[in-house]
Amino acid sequence: MHCVDGEIGGSLMQAAVGNMVPGIQADCGGCCSCGTCHCYVDDAWVGRLPPPAIDELDMLEGALETQESSRLSCQIKITSNCDGLVVRLPKSQV
Repeated sequence: MHCVDGEIGGSLMQAAVGNMVPGIQADCGGCCSCGTCHCYVDDAWVGRLPPPAIDELDMLEGALETQESSRLSCQIKITSNCDGLVVRLPKSQV
């Protein structure tokens, strides 16, 4: 488990990469074009985040091991409401 702080206005992916969380490759740098920052949002948080946009859903179609709670961490913006957000990574990424 990794507990990290992220900058408000930044993305979850940026917080993960900036804190060297293994399994978040972020090959595209956060452009929603690679899927290497795939994560699962904890069930308690799914309804608390804005829903994924069409381009994120399209990219997730090609990701491995997707679930209902799959998101691209580059598309999750950090706000003050994200304090305590829990995400997990697919086994293929850890």
